[in-house]
Amino acid sequence: MSYTLAEIADKIGGRLKGDGKVQIQGVAGLEEAQPGEISFLASSKYHQFLSSTKASAVILPENEELDLQLPVILHTNPYFAFACAVKLFHPEKPDYPVGIHPTATVEKSVRLGKNVCVGPYTVIEGKAEIGDDCTILAGCFIGESTKIGKEVFLYPKVTVYRNCRIGSRVIIHSGVVIGSDGFGFAFEKGKHHKIPQIGTVIIEDEVEIGANCTIDRAALGATKIGRGTKLDNLVHLGHSVEVGENSILVAQVGIGGSTKLGKYVTLAGQAGLVGHITLGDCVTVGAQGGVTKSIPTGTTVSGYPAREHKKAKKIEAHLSHLPEYVRRIKELEKEVRRLKENH
Repeated sequence: MSYTLAEIADKIGGRLKGDGKVQIQGVAGLEEAQPGEISFLASSKYHQFLSSTKASAVILPENEELDLQLPVILHTNPYFAFACAVKLFHPEKPDYPVGIHPTATVEKSVRLGKNVCVGPYTVIEGKAEIGDDCTILAGCFIGESTKIGKEVFLYPKVTVYRNCRIGSRVIIHSGVVIGSDGFGFAFEKGKHHKIPQIGTVIIEDEVEIGANCTIDRAALGATKIGRGTKLDNLVHLGHSVEVGENSILVAQVGIGGSTKLGKYVTLAGQAGLVGHITLGDCVTVGAQGGVTKSIPTGTTVSGYPAREHKKAKKIEAHLSHLPEYVRRIKELEKEVRRLKENH
C-alpha cells in the first residue's frame, strides 16, 4: 500500500510543505523510520532526532518553524494526525469471516443482525440481540437478553452477563467481564448475607474497554459508561457507578460503588475512588490519587488523601524534608531545656 505525501496530507487534514509526490509506504517513530516511511514530532524533547531521522517525511506542529531538508505536513495536532496516518496503512480491526463458527452455540431465540461474525466456542444465550456488522471472536460469552448495537468488536474471551446493554461501535478487549454481581453484603447474626444484584450495565456508543476490566452490574438501576469514554487495562467499576462522556480511566483505576463521574474526567493510573461521591466535569486525578470525598468541576487533585494539586505538591515537598525538621526540633528542644536550667 502506498500514498503520495500530498494524498496523505489531504486525508489527515494537514498542510503540505515540500514535494507532495514523495511516495510513502508506512509509518514509524523518528528513530526507527526508514526511507519510504513518514514519522511525526509532537514534543520538543524529540527535536534531537530530526537531524538524523531516515524518514522520507515528518508531521510537525503547525507553528513549528524548522529548517528541514525533508518535506513536512503541518498540523495543529500532530499526534492525532499521525494516528490518522497509521490507520491508512494499518486498519484498526482485521476482517473476519461472516457467519457462525460450527463450534459456537447460538440459541434459536437470538437475533443476529447482518454481517455478524461469531467465532469458535462462543456462547450466546437466548433472547440476546446482536446488531449489524458485529465481530465476536473465540470463546466469548453473551448472556440471556443482552443487547449489543452495531459494529461492536469483542476480542476473545469477553464475558457479558445477562441483560446488559452495549451501544454501537464499542471495542471490548480480551478478558473483560461485564455485569458480574456488585460487591454487596449485609451483616446479620455473625454472617455476611449476599444482597441480590438485580440491576444492569449500560455501555453507550464508541466506548473502548481495555483487557481484563471488570464492570459490576448495579444492585438496582444501572452501572453506566458514557459515550466516547475509554478504559485502559485492569480498571474496576463497582456497582451503580456512572462515568460521564469522553472520560479517560487509565490502568488499575478502581471506583467504589455508586460514585458518579462527570464528563471529560481523567483518572490517572492506579487512582482509587471511594463509593458514594461525585466528581464534576473536567476533573483530573493524578496517578495513585486516593479520592475520599466529592470534587467540584474543573479541579485537579493528587496524593492520598487527594488534595488540590498545588497544595499536594507543597505537602510532598515538605515531607521530603521531614528528617531535617525532626532533627532541628530536637535541637531546639535541647536548647530550650538548657535555657530553662540556666534560668
